[in-house]
Amino acid sequence: MRYRADITAGALKVPESRQIADLLLQGTNDMGWKDALYDRNILQTRSPKTATRLALLLRGRLELMDADLWKLVRDGSGTVATHACLAAAVKHSTLLGDFLGLVVQEQYQCYAVALSHKLWEDYIVDCRRRDPDMPRWSDSTMARLRSSVFQILAQAGYVENTRTLKLQTVHMASQVLDYLTEHHEHYVLRCIQVGP
Repeated sequence: MRYRADITAGALKVPESRQIADLLLQGTNDMGWKDALYDRNILQTRSPKTATRLALLLRGRLELMDADLWKLVRDGSGTVATHACLAAAVKHSTLLGDFLGLVVQEQYQCYAVALSHKLWEDYIVDCRRRDPDMPRWSDSTMARLRSSVFQILAQAGYVENTRTLKLQTVHMASQVLDYLTEHHEHYVLRCIQVGP
């Protein structure tokens, strides 16, 4: 299955990703993870269930990369950490990656001023054509997916904010581009380097 809905668990979550990257870099064992997530509540969640869900998402993203990217997430400037989190999120979610690489890129190429909810709806129809096994998500899940993806685009700088969805040019952090190039992450590079 190419497309999954797990991205609804959160947008980029950079501060939380920094915490998860730190645990990964320390080689934290199971007891250490439990202590960090539940006793110390490093993700600042309201419940253990939320902590578990968020940690699974962020750890799942980051573990697709290696320690060099985790260091960019943990120690990088706000921009570097954000772009590193974006790269991991794109590798983890083709729903996000393909939206950037196919839809957002096309909007830049035709000099569109902003994205729209209609573009998202049309994209989901196209996804189903590409992946007939894609689940039939409820309207509320679809709305949460769209919200998460548009939040990520705003956090990474592709759109001005989630209200106007006005397109902007993004200059990806060179450290993140270097990491992706060295690790032959061609799909991620193509998806995040969209622009006019």
